[in-house]
Amino acid sequence: MTIETLHTLFLKCEAVCTDTRKITKNCLFFALKGGNFNGNQFAKDALKNGAAFVVIDEVDYKVNDQYILVEDVLSSLQKLSSFHRKYLNIPIISLTGSNGKTTTKELINVVLSKTLKTTATKGNLNNHIGVPLTLLSMDNSTEVGIVEMGANHQKEIEFLSNIALPDYGLITNFGKAHLEGFGSFEGVIKGKSELYHYLIANKKTLFVNENDQLQLKQAGDYDKTIKFGSQTKLLDSQPYISLSYKNETIITKLTGTYNYNNVCIAIALGEHFKVPTQDIIDAIESYTPINNRSQIVEQNGHQIILDAYNANPSSMIAALSNFDQLDSENKITILGDMFELGETAQTEHQHISDYVNNLSLKKAIFVGENFYGITSKNKNSYYFKSFEDFKNNFGNFNFKNQSFLIKGSRGMALERVLDLI
Repeated sequence: MTIETLHTLFLKCEAVCTDTRKITKNCLFFALKGGNFNGNQFAKDALKNGAAFVVIDEVDYKVNDQYILVEDVLSSLQKLSSFHRKYLNIPIISLTGSNGKTTTKELINVVLSKTLKTTATKGNLNNHIGVPLTLLSMDNSTEVGIVEMGANHQKEIEFLSNIALPDYGLITNFGKAHLEGFGSFEGVIKGKSELYHYLIANKKTLFVNENDQLQLKQAGDYDKTIKFGSQTKLLDSQPYISLSYKNETIITKLTGTYNYNNVCIAIALGEHFKVPTQDIIDAIESYTPINNRSQIVEQNGHQIILDAYNANPSSMIAALSNFDQLDSENKITILGDMFELGETAQTEHQHISDYVNNLSLKKAIFVGENFYGITSKNKNSYYFKSFEDFKNNFGNFNFKNQSFLIKGSRGMALERVLDLI
């Protein structure tokens, strides 16, 4: 079946599904394969649960015309999404970066949705499956699409760009993330810059932070570059970011100076798409972070900065630096392991431990095998090999009216600390 014919069937369906546990009525089911599953085996169940059609790539599972046989299900999903993107012919904004992608995407979305019908990546569905699903969630009512792109190795952003075909693009920052896949910090810069390369090659528009020398260097002298960063000024960051913009003060619900750049990006996109100034201000002030990203939680007399969605060396240092400036005499960090660092893991975890030792903290707690395994440990810090070890010893700390920073990689699930505090 051609992609054009598959697209005709897609337009007759209400949604796209890839998980039989989340089947909706009249959806188009793609029988994807994984390391431990074969989606073809669930095609029959998908139809039974309400799917209109199922896309499969093994002929033995084809029963009737509701089974759409293709050469490769994943490739067909990706090609269909790119075809649909061309069919809609709407502006697409793509963003990538080492830190802050999802928060930035959400900020852009709340700003642009003040005057436009937007469709944005849900959660962090930003990979080779998530990007196609985002594109296929757009319909004729969508006026602008916002597509987040993640990557942990070279050529991934290039691949995703050739699916989404963005008209506008930006990189939040370059940081020490996914070093195991990228090989080095220089590898990160090269990999993330693939978005710039796509946009430049196709004469599309770059948004570049004029205060970020790495971004400026990667963008070069490309003439379709919109620079931002001078329109605003950071006023305060404790506990929330506030900034001046067009003689007005914006008071956000975001913590951490590292989020200032994310706000500036949203303002720049809002200006470009002619969102009225007051609408931009109202949108940013109304945005509340969720899903363990830079949240401030008040619980049992404690003030908690919950930033437990993910972590890498760059974001960890930024969060710690911000926390060190917090006006509190009882500051405690609970830090979890950072993943995907490859051969640099011990060095990077040692560096974080050393950095913490120079901060104005009452206590520092480290959780995870990487932190536990470093060779030089701080005298006034506590190291636990696993979350269970920490949990079993939690009662010994007798915390009262503390300010906490909780941060670690997603696999550490440090939001579980809230159940202990």
